Amino acid sequence: MTVRPFDLLVAEHGTVVWRVCRAVLPETDADDAWSDTFLAALGAYDRLRPDSDVRAWLVTIAHRKAIDVHRRAGRAPVPLAEVPERPVGEDAFELADPELWRLVASLPDKQRGAVVYRHVAGLPYAQVADLLGCSAVAARRSAADGIARLRRHLTAETQEVQP
Repeated sequence: MTVRPFDLLVAEHGTVVWRVCRAVLPETDADDAWSDTFLAALGAYDRLRPDSDVRAWLVTIAHRKAIDVHRRAGRAPVPLAEVPERPVGEDAFELADPELWRLVASLPDKQRGAVVYRHVAGLPYAQVADLLGCSAVAARRSAADGIARLRRHLTAETQEVQP
């Protein structure tokens, strides 16, 4: 099979890719996801199997890039007119829900680290993985397992309290 020039793929599938991005994102962000899609596709195009469904491949990349842009926008800092004061005093660093923190402390080390670094500190999984000495996939799995365990404990405790 002859490899088609990449610019022909962009011309043929660009509209569909933009529609996928636009379905997930506002118009201004959809443009970024569209660009990210074709940059990623260009980097992987030479490894695409000859029998691949190019449209499905591009739509999958577009969907993932749109989600990435959406997540990035959610983590963007919000400008404030004034910097809020830092809490001071004895209870400045007191834990809001001691029972929840007791449960977090009871998690296995890797799960506890993944949950705290990801959900409390807000670090991306790549950095969580570096801190835990594992892969990003393993860090994501540890965090998911830790959250699932916390939910099971909290659900069980809630059901015990209710009549």
